[in-house]
Amino acid sequence: MIEGTEFKVYRYRWVVLFAFMFVVAINQLLWITFAPITSTATTFYGVSNLSIGLLSMIFMIVYVFVSIPASWAIDTYGIRIAVGIGAILTGLFGLLRGVLADNFTFVLIAQIGIAIGQPFILNAMTTVAARWFPIKERATAAGLGSLAMYLGIVVALVLTPFLTIKSQINGMLLIYGIVSAVGAVVFFIFVKERPPTAPCRPDQEERSLVFDGLKESLRLRDFILLLVIFFVGLGVFNAVTTWIEDIVRPRGFSIVQAGYIGGLMIVGGIIGAVVIPMLSDHFRKRKPYVLLAVIGATLGLVGITFATSYGLLLVSAFVFGFFLLSAGPVGFQYGAEITYPTPEGTSNGLLLLMGQISGIVFILAMDSMKSPETGSMTLPLTLMIGLLVISLIFAFRLKEAKTILTDN
Repeated sequence: MIEGTEFKVYRYRWVVLFAFMFVVAINQLLWITFAPITSTATTFYGVSNLSIGLLSMIFMIVYVFVSIPASWAIDTYGIRIAVGIGAILTGLFGLLRGVLADNFTFVLIAQIGIAIGQPFILNAMTTVAARWFPIKERATAAGLGSLAMYLGIVVALVLTPFLTIKSQINGMLLIYGIVSAVGAVVFFIFVKERPPTAPCRPDQEERSLVFDGLKESLRLRDFILLLVIFFVGLGVFNAVTTWIEDIVRPRGFSIVQAGYIGGLMIVGGIIGAVVIPMLSDHFRKRKPYVLLAVIGATLGLVGITFATSYGLLLVSAFVFGFFLLSAGPVGFQYGAEITYPTPEGTSNGLLLLMGQISGIVFILAMDSMKSPETGSMTLPLTLMIGLLVISLIFAFRLKEAKTILTDN
């Protein structure tokens, strides 16, 4: 236990955070499993590319309907019950997906079950930070939560092609299913609802009712701007991650190379999610890091869109991931600060909801706008570059959060 001037912070907060991160990572691994093996899965199941894309896109579709109820559950019942629901769904359906891996219909049903659990987990990121961490550490804690998302994705992108080659798709899915069941057990063993005493001043702990907070948030100019930025940024990320193999295959790259490109993109995000939020907490600024993230992500996407050499693609993917994915935890914490006293699960959930809606639109648009002759996705990628430039204009209009400036 570490004593502060007005409150106490407990070292067990790191145990809670890492157990939560483990469940987050597994859920995201199960989401993006099929992205680096689209063509192989198409042959294995005898379905179209879009049907395999649906296995990832279903997470975004389900999120649209489940996000607000999940946020309400998090804010009403707390992280142990609400996130526990997500952990159980992830573990149970992850295991069923592995056992029934030979049948596409059963795999799709299992994906829906895992997808229902996703918002119960991801929407709690800032809630876990607020329950266990002082305000000066919350962007860092949210950054580590986002780091877990990226770790799960990078493991899927890099490891899935190798496991598929060695054990076939059904063997790979069974391995992931066993790990997902273990994750649920770990969560219930180690995660506690709250520390014995609050990690912040009483005036920073009180929150409004969920739906009152929802209405108030949607009246705030800066939060609306942030929603637009997340709509574009997360939508671009979801689309690029889902179609990573289809993006690079027309340029002559293999599924293993596609996995490395996607994996390095997430490695960049992992580094960015640690470094950028720590800088944001240290200098008590949010807006400059949101701006930096959008600028860097735009440059990285330009490289992913037009690079023809493998080396340049790897560099571009790293830059894209480093800047775009580092914006997530800073943006989540900024949203929680400017909407105070709206519950963290509500603001977090609304931002993620924007990315899921745009992800559905961008994924379908990329598939429909690709070249019918070559399969090239240069046109939709170029349009997404334009959307990132527009979101940069919105980012310039943000005002700094008062909470981070006035906290002692």
